[in-house]
Amino acid sequence: MVSEIKHILVVDDDTRIRDLLSQFLQDHGYYVSVAKDAKEARAQMELFVFDLLVLDVMMPGESGVELTQYIRKQTDVPILMLTAMGDVEDRISGLKSGADDYLQKPFEPMELLLRIERVLSRVYKQKQKLAVIRFGKLKFNKHTGDLTDQGEVITLTSNEIKMLTVLSQELGTPISREKLAQECGGVNERSVDVQITRLRNKIEQDPKQPLFLKTIRGQGYVLYGG
Repeated sequence: MVSEIKHILVVDDDTRIRDLLSQFLQDHGYYVSVAKDAKEARAQMELFVFDLLVLDVMMPGESGVELTQYIRKQTDVPILMLTAMGDVEDRISGLKSGADDYLQKPFEPMELLLRIERVLSRVYKQKQKLAVIRFGKLKFNKHTGDLTDQGEVITLTSNEIKMLTVLSQELGTPISREKLAQECGGVNERSVDVQITRLRNKIEQDPKQPLFLKTIRGQGYVLYGG
């Protein structure tokens, strides 16, 4: 799990539950905002990017299920739903609408904490997996800038990391020398060619006949995963 403090939004019309969960989660290292209904939750989401939502199903006005359906059209932020004991249909509706997990009321705060940690861990692992690009036996992590060969780190300069990151953001799409130069901090186009040559020497078995980092005549360079 990454070390930065996670920001959680607790949405529940019960003041006692909001206060209890806010204090409990803060005591366990989270930054917490609260909302009493869907309207307040929407307003909070306009101001902040949350790492996870704890969302009650039964609220006055717009229900938690309806709010989840709206949120899923905007973002994939993890959602943990709180449902009343025995409301099977609510739990099913919540999961169908896009919730990642649910917890029945009444519940132990420690169980909620464990479920939150599990959801965040799963999301983090998924993001890390998506961040990794393979070049044969080599792997490049777009988030960390690490290039490895079966676990062994291959040293990249800061400029090489920038270049490989920019190319990997548009995998399979040719990027012009001009755009690469701009995206990599305003270097000149000749420097782009030099960086490409150096990268090929590190990721290609035969740099003169590249399989992953190719030149597209008249368009620029394109990176392929494999």
